Amino acid sequence: MKRIVIKIGTSNLSDGEKIWIEAIERIAQSIARLSKKFEIILVTSGAVASGYTKLRLDKSKIASKQALASIGQPLLLETYRKVFEKYSILNAQILLCGHDFDSRSCTQNAKDTIEILLSNKVLPIINENDSLATAELKFGDNDRLSAHVAYYFDADLLVILSDIDGYYDKNPHQYSDAKLIKTMSFIPEENLKTNYDPHGHFATGGIVTKLIAADFLIQRGKRMFLCNGQKLEILERLLLEGIQESGTIFGEQK
Repeated sequence: MKRIVIKIGTSNLSDGEKIWIEAIERIAQSIARLSKKFEIILVTSGAVASGYTKLRLDKSKIASKQALASIGQPLLLETYRKVFEKYSILNAQILLCGHDFDSRSCTQNAKDTIEILLSNKVLPIINENDSLATAELKFGDNDRLSAHVAYYFDADLLVILSDIDGYYDKNPHQYSDAKLIKTMSFIPEENLKTNYDPHGHFATGGIVTKLIAADFLIQRGKRMFLCNGQKLEILERLLLEGIQESGTIFGEQK
């Protein structure tokens, strides 16, 4: 059975004020269908946003964000538990830091745990351990975390659910003639720089970290699919029927 890592970002889960239960309902429905054919690992953001619903701390301060994450992580996982329970899916929490992948023993321990969970039809839900990770040890975004999860835990594909339909040749919010690039087997080095800005805010926001994640996997012979988290039928058609209606596949084309 093939293994898929699905990463869902805060923009698909929250407006910054509350967690959207309906968004988690949609992802649970989709995972319930996909899990009949694939082993699924879920990487989720949203701990800070969840904590902010209970305590209005200054999110611009690192210590406050870490405190919010410590409040929000159990709330977020409880929400996932309640929703997935409707579909008879048991989930488990795994929190990782960047340095966990620098230690062979830590990586192996995490992998062993995930193997046991998957073999027992349990959904691993992974997040970065924001409440403990220091600036030097943080991934800082779950795009890169999910790429490491996909590689080190032997996934066949990483799926990043975003608020855009895929990777465009220019900012689709600014240019009506922007074209979706459906496949990319190589990412130019300049596109991976944090100051890369050919398309305004579109490139310097979340897209660069997604390209870094894709490049990490391409260099290691893995694939990534970037698609809109509000259009999960696109993901299901690709995985269940082999039909790519939208989204961008990064890596060797099969």
